[in-house]
Amino acid sequence: MKNQDITELSWDEFDEMRDPRPEANGFDAVVERAVSRRGFLGGALAFGSGALAMGAGLLSSTTASRAEGMGFAFNPIDIATDHNIHVPEGYQWKVLARWGDALFSDAQDAYSPDTGVDVSKSDRVFGENTDGMELFTDGDKQIITVNSEYVNPKINLPAASDGMPQNADEVMLLKNMQGVTVMEVADTGNGYEIVVDSPYNRRITHETVMTMDGPAAGSDLVKTNADPEGMSPKGTMNNCGSGKTLWGTYLTCEENFNGYFGATGEYDVTDEFQRYGIGGEGRYAYEKFDPRYDLSKEPNEPHRHGWVTEINPLDPNSTPIKHTALGRFKHENAEMVQAADGRVVVYMGDDERGEFIYKFVSNGVYVEGGSTEGLLSDGTLYVAKFNDDMSGEWLALTPDTTGMSIEDILVFSRMAGSKVGATTMDRPEWIAAHPSKAEAYCALTNNKNRGVKPNAGGDDTPVGGPNPRESNNFGQIVRWMPAGADHGAEAFTWDLYVMAGNPNVYDNAYAGSKNVTAGNMFNSPDGMAFSSDGYLWIQTDGDDSNEGEFEGQGNNQMLIGNTETGDIGRFLTAPNGAEVTGLCWSADKKVAFVGIQHPGGSWPDGAGKPRSSVIAVWREDGALIG
Repeated sequence: MKNQDITELSWDEFDEMRDPRPEANGFDAVVERAVSRRGFLGGALAFGSGALAMGAGLLSSTTASRAEGMGFAFNPIDIATDHNIHVPEGYQWKVLARWGDALFSDAQDAYSPDTGVDVSKSDRVFGENTDGMELFTDGDKQIITVNSEYVNPKINLPAASDGMPQNADEVMLLKNMQGVTVMEVADTGNGYEIVVDSPYNRRITHETVMTMDGPAAGSDLVKTNADPEGMSPKGTMNNCGSGKTLWGTYLTCEENFNGYFGATGEYDVTDEFQRYGIGGEGRYAYEKFDPRYDLSKEPNEPHRHGWVTEINPLDPNSTPIKHTALGRFKHENAEMVQAADGRVVVYMGDDERGEFIYKFVSNGVYVEGGSTEGLLSDGTLYVAKFNDDMSGEWLALTPDTTGMSIEDILVFSRMAGSKVGATTMDRPEWIAAHPSKAEAYCALTNNKNRGVKPNAGGDDTPVGGPNPRESNNFGQIVRWMPAGADHGAEAFTWDLYVMAGNPNVYDNAYAGSKNVTAGNMFNSPDGMAFSSDGYLWIQTDGDDSNEGEFEGQGNNQMLIGNTETGDIGRFLTAPNGAEVTGLCWSADKKVAFVGIQHPGGSWPDGAGKPRSSVIAVWREDGALIG
């Protein structure tokens, strides 16, 4: 491990390096169940595309007018392989915020194209590697809250550090560039910009003191030497996707938190640590300079991360809350909807190969303007089981169903999911719920281990159900329809909205589903969001080499899907090397804000370091875009 440059590994590669698993045997018997592999593919794809025509009567007149032809208000664009942004004819874009841009006047000179950001001002600027984000309003003010998922040490640290922090100050620099940015934005007449020195502006980092609620808060599992009460965790980390509550607060989701911990001495290598990929050497050497991240000194500290954390973006003095009732795993995003009886439902994916999809259902009922106390701390956590007959069920994770205490269920939700037989998935990423009907969609980004290796808990990953391809490098989007059109129901039906692929290279299942063509093909769907008109915006984080099985797919991109007809059109392409992630809209729906993470080259400045950014995209005629 010490001879490898771990900062250059993807998070998936980092996990597999830490916990290599042998190839499993005996999968053929599992695969050849009641439905053969080939037979399932034929049936699933026919259902997944043919069923798209159902429910067209629910389209509004505005949407219906757009639904002529492919149903898009733009001409889909071609792939790109350069280091720039491309959008359709009739649209414009500009950078809204870049890593290092000042939130406050005293940080105007914090960023240098040669050295990056000064550590003394690193918590006063826009963070690195933008990800999930949401827009909030307070009267006529618009506030964007946006995640900063991780850092690129070879870019962010001084050149002399050689890509790994050498002292406590450099660790603090990395800590401050991650977390969450809250910033007011406004259209100044020259497009949207950050409102510097706005009273809403705020950075929430690995050092911000928080609180916890729910059944695991204060339990022995989350107590540390620094916090013997187990109620005041510090920091939120590896903030990936996001969510928005019904009452107007922000949900930030802690994903690959395991990579921040290591050990300078002896520690217990537990089954729980192994399931979550915790141990050995941390990705950023935090443990060498901060005992909080040292497993030999604070073995419970990792249990305080991997949660959904709620932030009030309109109150800069509020304390973020880690909601333990929503479970601990590698949270991608948190999609909140409401059950038919008024209870709160939160859909969540665990972004690792062979892990699960979850939902939380509150015991209390949400009433607009009423108290929200307990709505995210008192309820039941469920995990999904998808059946080959396209039915499914939500399995409750309780002491009775798992044989575990409620504290163990929530801190070690993966192990609870394994005990009840949840379906292992092809890396569940963002979940998006349709704005006008009871449907939810999950991006299953890819899984090269499908049908090859078990997950980190030893659960089989058989080919079948919503994961129909072995060694799946392209990904798919599954959707489910809850029984009785009620998100609170425990039963559902499902199909596949799209299976990504390359029809130029393959003529089998790896070509993708029928709605994938040479003109719109892509790989690794990741971010997703619905615009108010019912169109699904799909963002990718895949292989942009444009070679081999990915030939002709170009850079990562953002596409728009018509979920009634199945049509998909490419709307935006990112600079080479970048992921497209995070999406929200201005209050008037005329501007889309889009995240561009880890770009290559020297984008967007044209010289110096590449800078992760949020861009604004709008129609030249001023019409609605979202």
